Amino acid sequence: MKKIVLSFFAALLFVLPSTAATTKWAAADRVEPIGKVIVEKNVLPAKLQFKLVDDIVDNSQTSSTNIVQISKTDLTYAGNDNEVAAAISYELGQIINGKSGKDHLRAAAKAILAEKLSKDNIVNTTTNSEFISNKTALRDKKEADMTAVDLMVKAGYNPLALVVIITKAPGSNLELIMGQPANSERAMSAYNYIAYNYPEKLKAGYACQEYRNFLAYSDPIVEKRNKSKRQVKKFAKEQEKIKKERAKSLRQYQMSGGLSGWDATYAILNELSTEKK
Repeated sequence: MKKIVLSFFAALLFVLPSTAATTKWAAADRVEPIGKVIVEKNVLPAKLQFKLVDDIVDNSQTSSTNIVQISKTDLTYAGNDNEVAAAISYELGQIINGKSGKDHLRAAAKAILAEKLSKDNIVNTTTNSEFISNKTALRDKKEADMTAVDLMVKAGYNPLALVVIITKAPGSNLELIMGQPANSERAMSAYNYIAYNYPEKLKAGYACQEYRNFLAYSDPIVEKRNKSKRQVKKFAKEQEKIKKERAKSLRQYQMSGGLSGWDATYAILNELSTEKK
């Protein structure tokens, strides 16, 4: 009888590794558990839930629905838990920094200009130009990236994964011609924020080819900056300011229970405008 039992367990041990090997890691399956960790560790509203979407992400109603949309397309660039955390943290960063509130206020400002000025007026034309729109969108993304870094570190994930998924996403033809990583300006912004605020994460590194490719681009930039005391001082001053701004936005979001300062401002102005009508 003892031999039979031992034989059974031996057979079970032989089968288990084979069964485990068939279980594949999938980014979509990791969104909910990783999102929960990020929310809990950063003391964000516990009621937040995550939803995968095929279309363009729209988190403008998150404060009322408590649903954070995550793009399935973005998840295609994630190859491990750190990179899934980066995709989630980026969307949370957009919400925390009030992207939807900013967009509403910008649209209102443009409408006022359009009403007051002629279509061909240089101020009106410049405000609505594609160049300004692209610069504004890039600035919003950079702010979300830096908040994402803070969220990831607090939750125990490697923030360099954010740099990696940024460079995995499609970039411009100009970057390709110049031999730069995709989305190089945005990636460098996130990298600088990590370098200043979490230098220990740079020492730990990130083991993948995309990150090594990025370092080939970023290292010369950092080396050149470090050779100039003036540039180092300017860099530190800029990063200190950015750090305070991001911390302020996060505190506002935490204390309000899920409403950014920009969203609150738009809500107040919208209510006042409605009352006047």
